Amino acid sequence: MKIRSSGGFAVIDLLFVCGIIGILSGIALPRLMTARGAAQTSSAIASMRVIGSSQVSFAITCGSGFYAPSFTSLARPSTGTTAGFIEGDLASADTVIKSGYTIQMSLTPYAGAPDTCSALGPGVTGQAFKAGADPLDVVNNVRYFAINAGNAIWEDRSSLWATMPEFGDPASGFTLR
Repeated sequence: MKIRSSGGFAVIDLLFVCGIIGILSGIALPRLMTARGAAQTSSAIASMRVIGSSQVSFAITCGSGFYAPSFTSLARPSTGTTAGFIEGDLASADTVIKSGYTIQMSLTPYAGAPDTCSALGPGVTGQAFKAGADPLDVVNNVRYFAINAGNAIWEDRSSLWATMPEFGDPASGFTLR
């Protein structure tokens, strides 16, 4: 007479554990996506704040009251220094994909603008600017952000980039407080 060993798992035990893991994953996934969207949104808002602060700092100290035309020009160090006005991901290109958002900036050059302390050249800087952050995943994240020379961050449920003026209030959206 053979006696079976009671050690180990049966197939039914394994299926039961897999089922429980599947149910818990199904409950946790929507909350994880919400948390991910909130983190991306926070990063986009922080990027807009950095852009606004960097532009104001550039205009006051280096641009003779005029704003820098791009992220890469904000990243250029002033004469006699080694650091620019903006660093990190935002300094890497003129259009940046960061934390699930496409972030871009532009301005209209002012022909009478003087050269800057970072040697951008005369007539390159502008009297005002605009920057926008549009989400890459528009299904799970529908918050769009923009900032301009008024230094207020605007939010809307559709892109503000195309309609954002370089100074003043956009046609839609509301300011973040």
